[in-house]
Amino acid sequence: MIRTKSVHSRIEGRKDGLRILATRFRGRGLPKSRYHVWMANLGPSERLLASFKAGTISWPEFSRRYRRELYGSGQLDRSNKSIKNHGQKFTLRLIQEMGRRGNVTVMCHCGEDQKHCHRHLLATVLTHRIG
Repeated sequence: MIRTKSVHSRIEGRKDGLRILATRFRGRGLPKSRYHVWMANLGPSERLLASFKAGTISWPEFSRRYRRELYGSGQLDRSNKSIKNHGQKFTLRLIQEMGRRGNVTVMCHCGEDQKHCHRHLLATVLTHRIG
């Protein structure tokens, strides 16, 4: 099962399962005991996050661009002729499979009550087929 929560929320061992911090920045002073693995590549880019926080783009636009970043293959695929990375598809599929076998909690620094947070978008992506 895929869940979301703030990295600052109470740790619930078995219920949380694998705790994945999905942010570009780990967070100053954040103990490594708050998460099992930090996957910076699953967080929104610095530019995208800054645009949203500054109010220069809307939540729907942020959502669209974040999903594009997750699936974007970019420069890595251009430099490989046969094997393509296809963005984060392999990583997302792995997390999906882990969620089918046990609990996975996707986390970020936003508060629990934050509705407009990329961790919710990421969890939604993980509940659908990844092409």
